[in-house]
Amino acid sequence: MADTVTVPVEYLSELEAAVASQKTTVNEMSADIALLREECNYLKRKLFGSKSETSRSLGFEQLSFFDEAEQECDKELVEEITYSRAKKRYKDERKIKLENLKHVKDIYDIDEKDRICYRCGRTMSRVGEEFVRSEIVYEPAKLYVKDIYRVTYECRKCRKDNKINMLKAGTPAPVIPHSYTSPSMIAQIVSDKYVNHMPLYRQEAEWKRLDLKLSRATMANWIIISANEYFIPLVNRMHELLLKETHLHSDETVVQVLNEPGKKNTSKSYMWVYASIRESEHPIRIFEYQPDRKSVHPEAFLKGFEGTLISDGYQGYNNIKGVKNAYCWAHCRRYFTDVTPKDIDDIQNTLVKTAIEKIGRIFAIEKKIDKEGPEEKVKIRREKSKPMVDDFFSWCEANQNKVLARSKLGKAFQYALNHEKGLRVFLDDGEVPLTNSLNERSIKPFTVSRKNWLFNGSPRGARASAATFSLVETAKANNLDAHDYIEYLLEMMPNEDIINHPEKLDDYLPWSKQTKSEFR
Repeated sequence: MADTVTVPVEYLSELEAAVASQKTTVNEMSADIALLREECNYLKRKLFGSKSETSRSLGFEQLSFFDEAEQECDKELVEEITYSRAKKRYKDERKIKLENLKHVKDIYDIDEKDRICYRCGRTMSRVGEEFVRSEIVYEPAKLYVKDIYRVTYECRKCRKDNKINMLKAGTPAPVIPHSYTSPSMIAQIVSDKYVNHMPLYRQEAEWKRLDLKLSRATMANWIIISANEYFIPLVNRMHELLLKETHLHSDETVVQVLNEPGKKNTSKSYMWVYASIRESEHPIRIFEYQPDRKSVHPEAFLKGFEGTLISDGYQGYNNIKGVKNAYCWAHCRRYFTDVTPKDIDDIQNTLVKTAIEKIGRIFAIEKKIDKEGPEEKVKIRREKSKPMVDDFFSWCEANQNKVLARSKLGKAFQYALNHEKGLRVFLDDGEVPLTNSLNERSIKPFTVSRKNWLFNGSPRGARASAATFSLVETAKANNLDAHDYIEYLLEMMPNEDIINHPEKLDDYLPWSKQTKSEFR
């Protein structure tokens, strides 16, 4: 008979506790490994995968109800290219419009010595000419110096009577006193930097190619002076009008600004963007630079505004007096699309697919009613969209505990449920869009420019950039050419006394009668 080993109860309890502790540790480590794998897959997708949120890019081929809210491009602008045999036109080829361009007739002739008939040897006579083709020719920019003179008159009779009476012709005020620059020069610099995203060091090289040594420091000073003297007063007036709107968009993005007091050059600053909604009578886009992301900044900017603010859900907007918050459904959807599908049979990715399908159905309804008026939109939303919204949030509550809270899918569920109130606002307000995409499109030119010129050299430069972007994007929203609008402002505003007559600012807003008559 084998010997029986007696284990004290206390020791057995300690062993069981140790095993339980090890199991807990293993489970925690397994969860951490799963989260790290998820994060790794997410980063790989961000670096190497498709940036689109369409169903095909996510691996979900059957999402028939999935619709993208904000398309990258207009389908009408997509050129269909069909390859065919030589000497045949492309099928459905869209011709480039040439009517607005200057036409120059270029005739190719035969040298006189070659106009000999090979049969009889006589000189051949001209009988006419034929059209061969049209070509668009690019002519590089040219610079010239305009030397401004003015004529002086005097009264000869008064002169005989030893009474000097002289009359001098008036000249327009300079855009910057004691400077060689002109409205057209500054407008080109502004257009290249803020519309074409060309940093000043590249512009410096372009001006040098035209035999003009123009330093980036000088160009920066011209922009800052123009902003302080003309752009900022106009933007401040736009700000006053923006606060009278009933609905606004808001968004923010990071910007690096050097030489900020009390901050490292590597620290983050922010560019805030506020915009009127699509249905507004006067489209307005205002950029505001701030050194941080504190809630005091939108509170100060929106002081006096009473209405609905459409945003991505940043908590800094939540406690603004008189403001109702509406949140972006595209942002909510993005939390789910950020979960990288790997195995479609996995419970997690099945949930991702279901979430995107449910949100996609809501987008599909909005696409159909896009052109309807506010009242009709509310009617349809309450009838068709509300049941889908109710179903989505009920489904989120039921499935939230099926995934790790710290996982991306868990955070997606948490985001949706935490922002449910703001995500439901569109159901009862026909002027609230489903997404904040209008403001995201407004801020995109800034983010593209940021990739090229990386940072602002000073807070003064950041404020000047904010004012300039405000006018450029507002001009574009009002269907004005940004370059021409900036040049017009710099030609006209130096001759106005806007300090003593601030009402004159209204004449230079993009939608004013005076401005419209200039760009008719």
